[in-house]
Amino acid sequence: MANAISANKAELIAIANSVAAEKMIDKAIVIEAMEDAIQRSARSRYGAENDIRAKLDPETGDLRLWRVVEVVEQVDDYFKQVDLKAAQKLQPGAVVGDFIVDPLPPVDLGRIDAQSAKQVIFQKVRDAERERQYGEFKDRAGEIITGVVKSVEFGHVVVNLGRAEGVIRRDQQIPREVVRVGDRVRALILNVRRENRGPQIFLSRAHPDFMKRLFAQEVPEIYDGIIEIKAAARDPGSRAKIGVISHDSSIDPVGACVGMKGSRVQAVVQEMQGEKIDIIPWSEDTATFVVNALQPATVSRVVIDEDEERIEVVVPDDQLSLAIGRRGQNVRLASQLTAKAIDIMTEADASEKRQREFVQRSELFQNELDVDETLSQLLVAEGFTELEEVAYVAIDELASIEGFDDELAEELQSRAQEALERREVAAREERRALGVDDALAGMPHLTEAMLVTLGKAGIKTLDDLADLATDELVARKRVDPRRRRDAPEDKGGVLATYGLSEEMGNEIIMAARAHWFEDEDQAADQDQNAASESADEVGGA
Repeated sequence: MANAISANKAELIAIANSVAAEKMIDKAIVIEAMEDAIQRSARSRYGAENDIRAKLDPETGDLRLWRVVEVVEQVDDYFKQVDLKAAQKLQPGAVVGDFIVDPLPPVDLGRIDAQSAKQVIFQKVRDAERERQYGEFKDRAGEIITGVVKSVEFGHVVVNLGRAEGVIRRDQQIPREVVRVGDRVRALILNVRRENRGPQIFLSRAHPDFMKRLFAQEVPEIYDGIIEIKAAARDPGSRAKIGVISHDSSIDPVGACVGMKGSRVQAVVQEMQGEKIDIIPWSEDTATFVVNALQPATVSRVVIDEDEERIEVVVPDDQLSLAIGRRGQNVRLASQLTAKAIDIMTEADASEKRQREFVQRSELFQNELDVDETLSQLLVAEGFTELEEVAYVAIDELASIEGFDDELAEELQSRAQEALERREVAAREERRALGVDDALAGMPHLTEAMLVTLGKAGIKTLDDLADLATDELVARKRVDPRRRRDAPEDKGGVLATYGLSEEMGNEIIMAARAHWFEDEDQAADQDQNAASESADEVGGA
């Protein structure tokens, strides 16, 4: 390439064609790079102050070199300006203000200039090649690609993909899998990022989508959309679970994925280094899907807590270890598959928990309503769990409990409402002791108990509340079953436990910010009044 600039016309075009074909980039980019290199070298000869242009004909190799100058009446910059008389010699009819072309003779570029030109061309070509690679792979995330291992550096595997290179980072490899230079590997294109050193193509063999794509290659029904993989979870190199559903009632989704004598699933297992795969029928009913996901364990009962996004699963005593799995693997994969946090407990544990909750709720009613143990237990047995339920339920519903009448129901409601009022008074005193402004008590949807929670979180003024985003205030705690044990837990918004909706949160935040706009309006009025007074003074003078 060093001789490219001083080469004859035919050689210049031959070099441009060769580089474009080798790097698989547009020939026009190579020609542009050559023109840029020639311009830089010419400026170093004629002076960097000159505005020098070069044009290389891509067909013939003819090179034109010129400088652009402005026609002026009086020349101040001899490098970029020319007077009218000299301009008309170069271009008849030129007038002041025109930009005209001053042809330059071709330069004989020396060794240093040729080296500089070579670097410019290489850089332009390299940039174009990187852009071509990025454009080729940026929309292919989620595809499976095959390449050859080029090197293994610090545990990361560099893969030659033909016209680009990808990397399988250590955490995206299958544990205990040994790869050597020259091995052919299949991997999922996880992400493609544009970086200063060129496009970075990140590959994965540990991601659940890798397994899903392998099944799509082995099972024609998945490729055709007849069977759909609704969920997938992996413990790479050890075990995996997939939830499948068939959109054709005549086709069994599990059987289709397993194949004749297990041929289809075995092909996937071999590619994943012997990883055991549980194929599970997917169901819209969460409880049914959880029962299927915990196979081969038998489940006695499923209790779903929609608010906390948790699922409580009760299993027979002899099924506990099977449901949990070795080092918690079975329940962890089932949790990832259902995107819910799953708590496993035995019948004995569940019974003990119910008893504990029964006693706690009975004591609550007994103390707050000032009733005997039998009456409080009757309320709990009928499904009442909170004072609010007793205080605001229809009288008929309370009176319909065996042994109750209208008079007793009304008395219980009255006592429940009084108990709630006592709570409110106690919470108000605690809120004021924490230094929470009374102005916050005027915000919609906020109770005194909520204000105490805000005060404990350091939110004590309207400005403190107004500075919060809605998510920071009311977002419910999200339970991510894939969260690592050492990762920080999502605790949700400050008032996450009170069940406020996003709309309620928006109303609270906007009400807290209302005084900002009032202050702005007052300031604007004051400025306007001051301006009017000033105008009056000037007029009077």
